[in-house]
Amino acid sequence: MALAKRIFLFYFLFVALCGYFMVNLFSNQIYPSIRQTTEETLVDTANLLAEIVSDDLQQGKINQYYLQHRLAAYQKRDPNASIWGIAKNSVAMRIYITNDKGIVLFDSTGKEVGKDYSRWRDVYLTLHGAYGARTTQENPKDDKSTIMYVAAPIKYENKIIGVLTVGKPNITVSPYINKAESRLIFFGVILLIASLAVGALLSWWLGASLHRFTLYANAISKGERIKAPQFYGGELTQLAKALDKMRGELDGKNYVERYVHTLTHELKSPLAAIRGATELLQQDMPIEKRTLFLKNIDSESERLQKLADRLLNLSMVEQRQTLEEINTIPILPLIQKLLASKSSRIAQQQLNVEVNIDEQLTLQGEVFLLEQALSNILDNALDFIADQGLLKINSKITNQQLAINFYNQGASIPDYALNRLCERFYSLARPKTGRKSTGLGLNFVQEVVLLHKGQLSITNYQEGVLVTLSFPIAISI
Repeated sequence: MALAKRIFLFYFLFVALCGYFMVNLFSNQIYPSIRQTTEETLVDTANLLAEIVSDDLQQGKINQYYLQHRLAAYQKRDPNASIWGIAKNSVAMRIYITNDKGIVLFDSTGKEVGKDYSRWRDVYLTLHGAYGARTTQENPKDDKSTIMYVAAPIKYENKIIGVLTVGKPNITVSPYINKAESRLIFFGVILLIASLAVGALLSWWLGASLHRFTLYANAISKGERIKAPQFYGGELTQLAKALDKMRGELDGKNYVERYVHTLTHELKSPLAAIRGATELLQQDMPIEKRTLFLKNIDSESERLQKLADRLLNLSMVEQRQTLEEINTIPILPLIQKLLASKSSRIAQQQLNVEVNIDEQLTLQGEVFLLEQALSNILDNALDFIADQGLLKINSKITNQQLAINFYNQGASIPDYALNRLCERFYSLARPKTGRKSTGLGLNFVQEVVLLHKGQLSITNYQEGVLVTLSFPIAISI
C-alpha cells in the first residue's frame, strides 16, 4: 500500500475514534446538563411558592381545595411558546404541600391528600433542614415516566412548619435533549467530513511530493536533464535542494573521471604520431619525406586542437541543466548564415543546395548553441556528400513539433553504426580522406537538442542520409 494511503488510513481511524469519543462524551453530558438546569429552575419555583403559602399554612387554611381552581386553570393554559425552535403548548407541573409531620395537606392531582410522605426523600431531607429532591418512576414499565421532585421548606418565624414540593416530568425536556443530540451529531459529522477532506488533501499532497521526488530520481538515473522539484518552504524544499546539490556533486565527480579517461585514450593516437614524426625528423632524409612528416605533425596538431575545442564545448553543454539566454531565433537567416560560411566547400564540391524554410519560422532557444549544433550537422553533411550531390534543408510543423531536416545525397550509413553515431568519440571514416573525426560533433548536437527539449534523428533516406532536429513549438524551460 502506498505511503500516502497508509497515512490517510491512520488519519481516518484517528479522526473517527476521536470524533466518536467526543460525540459520545458530549451526548452523555446533554441529558444531565438539561436536568441540572431544570432542577435549578424547580428549586427557585419551590422556594418562591413556599414563601407564598407560609402564612396560609400557619393559619391552617391549606386543604385539598386550596388553590385547586387556580391550578386547574394553570393546567389548561397554552403558553404558545417557541423555545429553541421547539413549540411548547402545554404546562406540566405537580405541587403538593405537607405539614411538619410529612402528611400531605394539598396535592394538585387530588390523589395523595392525607398520605404520609414523611419517608419520601424530598420531604424527609427538607424537614431535617437539608436539601430534598428525588426522581421517581411513576410507571414501573415505562422508563420515560420519571418525574423530578424538588422540595422547599415552609417556614414561620425561622421554624419549619411544612414542605412544598414541585414536580416536573422529565419527558417534557426530552425534545430539547433530542434536538441537542441531533445538532451535536450533525456538526460532528460535518467536522468528521471536513477533517477527512483535510486529511485526504494532506495525503494527496504528500504522495504527490514523494512521486515528484521519485520521478526526479528516475530521471537522474537515466541521465536526463531535469530541475529539482520546487516546494514552498519547509523540509521538502530543503530535501529537494540537498538532492540537487548531491546530484551536482556526483555528476561533477563522474564527469571528471569519465573525461579524464576518454581524453587520455583519444590523445594517445595523435601524440604518438607527432612523437614518431619528430623522432624521424631528427634523422637525415630527403626533403620530400621531411615535408610529409611535417604535414603529419600539422594535421595531428590540428586534430588535437579540434578535440580540445569540442571537448570544451561539449563539457559546457553537458554540465548545464537549463537554457540561460532564451531568445526568439529566426531559422532561415541562421541557415543562410551557416551556408555562407561554408560556401567555399560547397562551390568546391559543386553541390546543389535547396533551402525550403518559411521566413516567419522561429525557435525559442540560445543562438550560440543552436548555431554550433547546426554547423556541426552541415560539416558532417559536407564530409559525406558526394561531389555534385544534393544538399536539401527544409522544415515542417506537425503536432506542435518543429522539424528541421538536413538531407545529403551520398553513401548510406552502415546498419551497425546507426545507433552509435551520437556516442562520444565514435566516428566513421570520411569517404574522401579515409580519416575519422573527433567523434564529438554529433554528441554535442544531441546534447544541445536535449537542452532545448528536442530530439535528434539520423536515418538512411533515398540514396542518402536524413538528419532531423525536432523541437516543441512552445518550449518549457
